[in-house]
Amino acid sequence: MAAIRTTENVAEINWFADMSDGDTAYLGERDPQRLSTYEHCLDILQTADRNGFKAALLPTAYDTGMDPLAFATAAQSHTKDIQTIVALRMGEIYPTTLSRMLSTLDQASKGRFIINAISSDYPGRKDSPKERYDRTAEILDILIQGWEKDEIHFDGEHYKLHLTSAPAKCKYNKRPLIYFGGISPEAKEVAAKYADVYLMWPERIETMQATIEEVSAMAAKHGRVIDFGLRIHMIVRPTEQEARAYSRKLLEKLDEKEAFNIRAKHQDAASYGVFRQDELRKQADNEGFIEPLVWSYVGKVFSGCGSALVGSGEQVAEKLHDYMNIGFRSFIHSGFPLKEEAEYFGKLVMPHMPVVSLGEHYRQKATAKI
Repeated sequence: MAAIRTTENVAEINWFADMSDGDTAYLGERDPQRLSTYEHCLDILQTADRNGFKAALLPTAYDTGMDPLAFATAAQSHTKDIQTIVALRMGEIYPTTLSRMLSTLDQASKGRFIINAISSDYPGRKDSPKERYDRTAEILDILIQGWEKDEIHFDGEHYKLHLTSAPAKCKYNKRPLIYFGGISPEAKEVAAKYADVYLMWPERIETMQATIEEVSAMAAKHGRVIDFGLRIHMIVRPTEQEARAYSRKLLEKLDEKEAFNIRAKHQDAASYGVFRQDELRKQADNEGFIEPLVWSYVGKVFSGCGSALVGSGEQVAEKLHDYMNIGFRSFIHSGFPLKEEAEYFGKLVMPHMPVVSLGEHYRQKATAKI
């Protein structure tokens, strides 16, 4: 297996709180009862908290619904243990301003947050991949200096900063974790240099293993060892037959033309990663499966993560252990609808998983070495 930071056979199991009206019981339908209001998103977050999920991803999009950073700051005082994985489009907020906003989130949440750095285009603006990833790398460098050093000194193409780092410090989460994904060469290089966890979308297991080995080797060139995470949807029921029946039910109201329009609205709809998901779906069997349990038809509507695991609790847990055996140590799951599927997963899969919070796991290992 490739070199990974967490060598123990453990996994961080996370959920998803939709921020842009995507929560639904039928793919392709915006459910008016599940719009991304503050109350609904908080209900999902609290449900995930009760079911033992270690964190929940809060995605970012220029759409109706909630801003993830503002929501996280407001919501975390109403949760018990769960962290938020806050998706942040790099460059929308000036780096030093962002560092102050994160230190505020740190105080409001008592340190319960993770950063998901995003390099997609800004709303209404197109930049070259090189410009986007160069800008992301500069911002992450500045943020890390602010957390780890007494002063920030940076001279880049996009930012030139020389100032004290005191206002950037976090009181509880001294070194926030950075999760980052992207399948392009530029994205992999940013991950290798700055990410704590490199996130991937579902593909065939041998393809994902090759990617883990590649990015692990790239990180080693920077003197680093990182972990790997998988974002994948869930359809879990007591039996495989029930899970497959529910996957067919999800498609009952799907209008292919409307689904295409929904996908096209997303800012990552033309990315290389989305192209890879689309190509994979074309190779699926006549029910949409690209390999056992991995159902690709979610990608007919959602431009990012395009597949779900469909099966019984035992089958899904076994598949997740297969993923762990090739190097995955963090999972970000979701389902349709989000609250109900979190309950199914918590009851049927969570008892079979060796669950940890990676941040806490890292801190415990560091303390043990002292």
